[in-house]
Amino acid sequence: MFQVLSRSWALLLGMMFLMVGNGLQGTLLGIRGSIEGFSTFEMSIVMSAYFAGFLGGSKIAPELIRRVGHVRVFAALASFISAILILYPMFAHPVAWALGRVAIGFCFSGVYVTAESWLNNSADNTNRGKALSMYMIVQMIGIVSAQAVLAIGDASGYILFIIASVLVSISFAPILLSISPTPAFETAKPMPLKTLIETSPLGCFGMFALGGVFSAQFGMSAVYGTSAGLTITQISLFVSSIYVGALFMQYPIGWFSDRVDRRLVILLVAALGGVAAFLALLNSQYFVTILFAGFIMGGTSNPLYSLLIAYTNDYLEPDDMAAASGGLVFISGVGAIAGPLIIGWMMDQFGAQAFFMVISILMIGLAIYAGFRMTQTSREGIEDGAYTPVMPSSSLIAVEVASEFDIETALLDETKDA
Repeated sequence: MFQVLSRSWALLLGMMFLMVGNGLQGTLLGIRGSIEGFSTFEMSIVMSAYFAGFLGGSKIAPELIRRVGHVRVFAALASFISAILILYPMFAHPVAWALGRVAIGFCFSGVYVTAESWLNNSADNTNRGKALSMYMIVQMIGIVSAQAVLAIGDASGYILFIIASVLVSISFAPILLSISPTPAFETAKPMPLKTLIETSPLGCFGMFALGGVFSAQFGMSAVYGTSAGLTITQISLFVSSIYVGALFMQYPIGWFSDRVDRRLVILLVAALGGVAAFLALLNSQYFVTILFAGFIMGGTSNPLYSLLIAYTNDYLEPDDMAAASGGLVFISGVGAIAGPLIIGWMMDQFGAQAFFMVISILMIGLAIYAGFRMTQTSREGIEDGAYTPVMPSSSLIAVEVASEFDIETALLDETKDA
């Protein structure tokens, strides 16, 4: 772990500042939109727009990097992020915010692609898994820290937007001033979606459902909080509980999945998250229940993302794992775009508690489908590969690196057995 920090501390520090800025703008917009009088559905469009831009960026950013290089792409996109954050309060209109969110989602996607390829280049086969774990921890710390900043600021003013912009600008320095030689950049050719769905129906369905759950947590939590009448401090605590849960439950679930049929683990973890959301739906008048539900929802949905990638890889040849990553990220991205729109419409129809209703339906639906798949196929002859933690907010590069690490771990285990 210390070797990873010594090689990548500047990159990880810069990414933490970026995540503070990203986490702050997501929650802040949800609160500020209510102050500006935006409807719940208008805010759902604004939040969905980020994931549309992020999905587009994951397709276009690699080509930009190949043409002009990592440093230029990172500096240009991070500069755009900083500028857009300043412009939000100047153009308080749903259309302007939606366009800004598309642009900022595109830019963050490109920044993640660039940073993750640098991180992969700074690691080797002996510490790549630790590097990915540190990267995930830094992302969590950044988002939780953002909520602390929000709780001490004024959402109706300009200062918090300026702080977010400054944090993104500061992130340039440690990254660009200490970066090692530019790494070679390659991404695997994506596997056809039809082939991927036929190979792992559960993996594909799960990634779509989790895309909706993650975008609800990342984009709509603050919108729910304002609709439910929570204070800014309560909203900050609620959003923080989601990512604290993800941090604490990631590794126990990963350890469990390496020892039990992964379909059963998916079923149990998804059911736990769905039940927690349902309890919050029934007892939303108690803030402690909301915090507990946030902890469990985040603690189940984030590990499920990594778990579904590992489960899908179990059914693939090593040469196909990286190729499948692109399809899984795309499916998750489509779910992430749809999630806020569905929740926004449902909240308009049934009230703020529809936030928990939709999450509960998605998670329990995933659990039921996992149980159904257990009755249709046998795991006989299927060996469980490695479980590597990956955040749903990561780009395709991190998912591909995780898959490649799983391959290396499997080959190493085979060598030891021989």
